[in-house]
Amino acid sequence: MFAYELQQIRSAEMIREAESYRMAREAVRARRAARRSAKDDTEGQVNRRPHPRRHRFARAA
Repeated sequence: MFAYELQQIRSAEMIREAESYRMAREAVRARRAARRSAKDDTEGQVNRRPHPRRHRFARAA
């Protein structure tokens, strides 16, 4: 009886873990889809760093 209960607990844990994994993957897919649709948007997000290769602070002498 004890082994059966352990198996039931493990099965429930695996089901919860799988659901969590599916929800995480779904969130990633939703973010990717939002980025793709925002790429076509004419009023997209403003780039806050106009010069990405320029360092933020000047070098010390």
